[in-house]
Amino acid sequence: MDHNMPGMDMSPPTSSSSSPMNNGTMMGGGGGMGHKMMMHMTFFWGSQAEILFSGWPGSRPAMYALALVFVFFLALIVEWLSHCRLIKPNGSGSRVGAALFQTLLHAVRVCLAYMVMLAIMSFNVGVFLVAVAGHAVGFLIFGSKLVKKEEAEKVASDLPPMTC
Repeated sequence: MDHNMPGMDMSPPTSSSSSPMNNGTMMGGGGGMGHKMMMHMTFFWGSQAEILFSGWPGSRPAMYALALVFVFFLALIVEWLSHCRLIKPNGSGSRVGAALFQTLLHAVRVCLAYMVMLAIMSFNVGVFLVAVAGHAVGFLIFGSKLVKKEEAEKVASDLPPMTC
């Protein structure tokens, strides 16, 4: 009994130079440069990663550490922008100006959150851990009731309180 669907060839791809895995899109190096770097599609641990930009952080461990610090602070800033209240509810200003400023801050927050997501898509365990740590520390500092100096009855998150 044949379980294959029509047009669904399950044989492994051939290793020709016209294959998408060899033309520089899925493997680094490109055309005739002589070296090919495998792009990971599963979590891995190591300092040989490309994070956000082609060729960055490179092969030096110090640059990898700098990239991890960068991702940590990106996640921390995302949390700050998620919990900051830069506009007073009944402030003295135009509602249109306040709405535009609030929209701009939202766009910046989403942009930075997508950058953190793209960094995590490097599939590097170190990047994943520092992104989670950045969000956790950011929430502890800016979102939790432990550090907030506001009244206790004010809800600290965007979600409504859970009731049974």
